[in-house]
Amino acid sequence: MKHVKIRKIGNSLGVVLSKEVLEHLNVKEGDTLSVSETDTGLRLDSYDPEVAKQVELGRDIARRYKNTLRELAK
Repeated sequence: MKHVKIRKIGNSLGVVLSKEVLEHLNVKEGDTLSVSETDTGLRLDSYDPEVAKQVELGRDIARRYKNTLRELAK
């Protein structure tokens, strides 16, 4: 388990991630992280616009075909 401190950065607050954490996430300065809420807290992942596009497409299909998918699941 890694611990980070919340620091003032300009008019905002932020955290500084260690080199090891950045390597684990496979990110570098200027990359974007995705933050998601889980049952146990928050999760950080490297943001991939292609994956985000696919997830949104899947959500759209699930919304439009909710009843059909429910019937298929029986």
